[in-house]
Amino acid sequence: MTLLELLDKCINENLKDIVISSPLKDSELKKVRVRVIKLSNDIAYQVTEYVGTKVIHTNYDAVSLKEKLVQYMQGFKQAQIETTSINATVLVSKKGTTTIKCKQKQQIEKAPLIQEHNRTKEYILKEGISVPFLVDLGIMTKEGKIVNSKYDKYRQINRFLEFIEDILPSLDSNKEQTIIDFGCGKSYLTFAMYYYLKELKNYDVRIIGLDLKRDVIEKCNELSASYGYEKLNFYVGDIASYSDVESVDMVVTLHACDTATDYALYKAVNWGAKVILSVPCCQHEANKTINNKDLAPVLKYGIIKERMSALITDAIRAQTLECKGYKTQILEFIDMEHTPKNILIRAVKKEKMQAKVADVSKLQEMLNLDLTLCKLFKEQDNEECN
Repeated sequence: MTLLELLDKCINENLKDIVISSPLKDSELKKVRVRVIKLSNDIAYQVTEYVGTKVIHTNYDAVSLKEKLVQYMQGFKQAQIETTSINATVLVSKKGTTTIKCKQKQQIEKAPLIQEHNRTKEYILKEGISVPFLVDLGIMTKEGKIVNSKYDKYRQINRFLEFIEDILPSLDSNKEQTIIDFGCGKSYLTFAMYYYLKELKNYDVRIIGLDLKRDVIEKCNELSASYGYEKLNFYVGDIASYSDVESVDMVVTLHACDTATDYALYKAVNWGAKVILSVPCCQHEANKTINNKDLAPVLKYGIIKERMSALITDAIRAQTLECKGYKTQILEFIDMEHTPKNILIRAVKKEKMQAKVADVSKLQEMLNLDLTLCKLFKEQDNEECN
């Protein structure tokens, strides 16, 4: 039996699973998996490629899938194929010789239940369970159903909680943890943090929301009091001048405009925050001065210059945090205002310096930049030396 003959026999609604593994050569593509899915009223085959840390899904029809599988087997040592009636193994030697072992099952199984393409995602705040603050903020009905027009916001809140779930080991569950949310606005995420950490995870948390809009702060305090959230408080104030606490365990700053993000990160580091979560916005500072003769052909286009300035600003912020002893990641975040500003900087305190200050300074010099966060730390270092 040839490989194509085997695939002709297996690629149909009775297919249960295909796993292709063991690359012949060093490759980023480590494994391939195939499953049958339902698209509208027809079936298709979803191929999942495991490329480094990424997982890539692509759908094929039966004919295209067979061609793709033949291509895959030119770079892999083996494949396991299971249908309702057979188990097959495909082995490829270093010389390219293909061996096929096919075994009939003693009892033919029922055809597998074909899964819908869009499987229901498990959210941290589950639909069907009424959450008071989601109801009052108009995202959920009293019966726990998500309002259709607010579904994006519901997903975004859950996405944010997933980031917090990842850093839970960095927060001490045995003592009160102080968290500050700079520029909290209507506080969808502030309430979500408190509910998740206090109600669902039983952490002793004190959360402070800070914003410049007095009417919004008053409304948030009314809601917090009505839920009995004694340690969730909101105050009018700005990022640069706030000094009512001496130490903070986690700092959150979402869509703080331009250099306001820098002041929030600066304060977070000086408070010794264990965790920093920041979604920057409106990075205009670099756009005013960025210049490099080698990049001139690229920077002459306004929109490219703007986007490069924003990305470089956030990369320098991340590197600066690493210089201060934080393990820092830049992650994709679906933001709350449906804008392209969807990068989240997540920094976790590790004490040991993760990057060199000289490298950051060299990069700034090369691009004719002198960004606020770097200036703040430079001024602080000079004061400490005098």
